[in-house]
Amino acid sequence: MTAVLHTTVVAEPVAGYRLSLRRFARNKLAVAGLAVVVLFLLFCFVGPLLYSTDQTHTDLTQVNLAPGGAHLLGTDAVGHDELGRLMYGGKISLLVGLASGLLATVIGTLWGAVAGYAGGWVDAVMMRVVDAGIAIPALFILLVVSAITSPGALGLIVILGLVSWLVPSRLVRAETLTLKNRDYVLTLRATGGTHGRAILRHILPNSVSTIVVAATFQVADAILLVAYVSYLGLGVQPPSTDWGGMLSAGLTAAYSGRWWLIVPPGLAIILVVCAFNAIGDGLRDAFDVRGRG
Repeated sequence: MTAVLHTTVVAEPVAGYRLSLRRFARNKLAVAGLAVVVLFLLFCFVGPLLYSTDQTHTDLTQVNLAPGGAHLLGTDAVGHDELGRLMYGGKISLLVGLASGLLATVIGTLWGAVAGYAGGWVDAVMMRVVDAGIAIPALFILLVVSAITSPGALGLIVILGLVSWLVPSRLVRAETLTLKNRDYVLTLRATGGTHGRAILRHILPNSVSTIVVAATFQVADAILLVAYVSYLGLGVQPPSTDWGGMLSAGLTAAYSGRWWLIVPPGLAIILVVCAFNAIGDGLRDAFDVRGRG
């Protein structure tokens, strides 16, 4: 009887995830977003291996060349190949976005789970911290810190992770409040299970759908925040760059007709952010039990 019950309990989540996967696959916009993200990952991380360019040294004999010939997307004001720079900048933008989104989600998940599970004054104090943090715009904090420290890619990851965990924490807390009174959690506590075990073995695994959806939106927000800061000249420092830095460098040149310095990075930011948002919407719909049938 115990074996049958265990098999049933295990099979139900597996069947649920399979159903969610099928629902996600039927969402054409979400699938298209996933394809765009995969293509950009290949473009930025595999592309430089096939299309090698020098993005460190300047070449004043190849300045502001129009697309064509040896430079498919032209060159910038210091002779860097624009296609290679798009790959190089995209690598930093995607790395910072993915890593900081993951860091923010981990911090927010743990904070929200502990607050929701503990309840009482602990929950009140922890969530007042969250409310105070949300009241201060993340972009403002990022700009102030960036102006003081001039962070590199690793610094941006840490800063973004520390200012972006607030929303995931509220989502996970709300999920925890509904899960902590379930029978399997109450049974664990009645048999002497610890609070940490209840959170790690039951609360968080059953909050995976909320966590995954929050993570996709956090990545999209992080990529936008990096672009904002770099556009204002406070992101990664030369010779490194990202898509926001490329936009900033090419803005004045656009008025001179050199569109290739601003259109490619602008389109890249728009496509990647929209793709992650589409994936998030698709995952949210796929995990929504009210829509299953």
